[in-house]
Amino acid sequence: MENDVKVDEKLEEADRLLPHPQSLPSNSDDEESESEAAFESRDKIVIVDFESSGDADAATAPPFSWRKLWLFTGPGFLMSIAFLDPGNLEGDLQAGAIAGYSLLWLLMWATAMGLLIQMLSARVGVATGRHLAELCRDEYPTWARYVLWSMAEIALIGADIQEVIGSAIAIQILSRGVLPLWAGVVITASDCFLFLFLENYGVRKLEAVFAVLIATMGLSFAWMFGETKPSGKELMIGILLPRLSSKTIRQAVGVVGCVIMPHNVFLHSALVQSRKIDPKKKSRVQEALNYYLIESSVALFISFMINLFVTTVFAKGFYGTEKANNIGLVNAGQYLQEKFGGGLLPILYIWGIGLLAAGQSSTITGTYAGQFIMGGFLNLRLKKWMRAVITRSCAIVPTMIVAIVFNTSEASLDVLNEWLNVLQSVQIPFALLPLLTLVSKEEVMGDFKIGPILQVIFRLFFTISSE
Repeated sequence: MENDVKVDEKLEEADRLLPHPQSLPSNSDDEESESEAAFESRDKIVIVDFESSGDADAATAPPFSWRKLWLFTGPGFLMSIAFLDPGNLEGDLQAGAIAGYSLLWLLMWATAMGLLIQMLSARVGVATGRHLAELCRDEYPTWARYVLWSMAEIALIGADIQEVIGSAIAIQILSRGVLPLWAGVVITASDCFLFLFLENYGVRKLEAVFAVLIATMGLSFAWMFGETKPSGKELMIGILLPRLSSKTIRQAVGVVGCVIMPHNVFLHSALVQSRKIDPKKKSRVQEALNYYLIESSVALFISFMINLFVTTVFAKGFYGTEKANNIGLVNAGQYLQEKFGGGLLPILYIWGIGLLAAGQSSTITGTYAGQFIMGGFLNLRLKKWMRAVITRSCAIVPTMIVAIVFNTSEASLDVLNEWLNVLQSVQIPFALLPLLTLVSKEEVMGDFKIGPILQVIFRLFFTISSE
């Protein structure tokens, strides 16, 4: 009898601990909730405490750990791709050819301001557990939400045209002209499926692929820098001495527009959610922000150096020449080959390899950003592969039209690329305004809202960019 009572007690205890079937979510519920999240729960990287740091709920962040920094490393480098896309290279080479070394200071400060903006974006994502497009959907009225979504899509399509065209030009260079521009566009469009393939292998594998592409860009353009040997004195003067003339205004606006990308603001707030962080624990949020600041700073320093390499190479080769006003992505490789010759590896192909890495990496992150923007603003309940195909289609159709129309006109294509950089500058306020508004609201950010000094700095920058 006593044994029967013990058995009954154990069964009751087991029944209490095990979840009941009705309390478990169905598969359809899982799919529905996962379609709304930036990253599925099973795909998020768990941050392990390698060193004992005491109470996880403490008010202060745990001590610094190199191994933890490695776990947090990734989102900042994906974000930095937008600072290295073919639109940036177009802006860099035209700034160098037309303005020489004089806009390097602007490139440096625009990158620094870009870091601050991206850290605000990361702050929103970590502190709220939601990305910027989702928050805009909830915080703004319907008409404003659709205006912001439309502006974000226009900026994304403009950037995507440059990215896909840039990849197509690189494919044309590396195929020695065998593949026309439109064929390169079709090949590049298939990156959507590459993205879906890579995503199945987890976030870390995807981040590793981007690390290889960034390294390819860095090595290619550093090689060009070493081969052409720009003036170190002029380089330092260009960085330290602000100069701006009426003849270089369009290039200056393009530099700012191609460094600070509106869609990237939305993207970074989602990328930081690839790490499992509890937004209710203040110490964990602060710890994540500290590590994201370090890895984003390193990533954007690398991007600045790559942009600097490109600008100074073209400043050395073409500033003050008759070709300066005619140079662009389409003919840049050929001009470099004529100016600097071959060497161990022809500079034309070094340029083509770097341009291809820039185009392929940025088109994949563009697909990523498009998913978050469309899904967040419109609250779409679609599977990720379907959302990726839709967002890729929205951008690839106008790109194909551009490739066919401008295929025989190099000058027109370069002018279009330059004005697309200016378009990015015009779109900046439509991303910064909601970001600055939301990150300043205590109801949204809690203890992690920004202080009055940062608010003044960003309002000043917002005013300048609007003008």
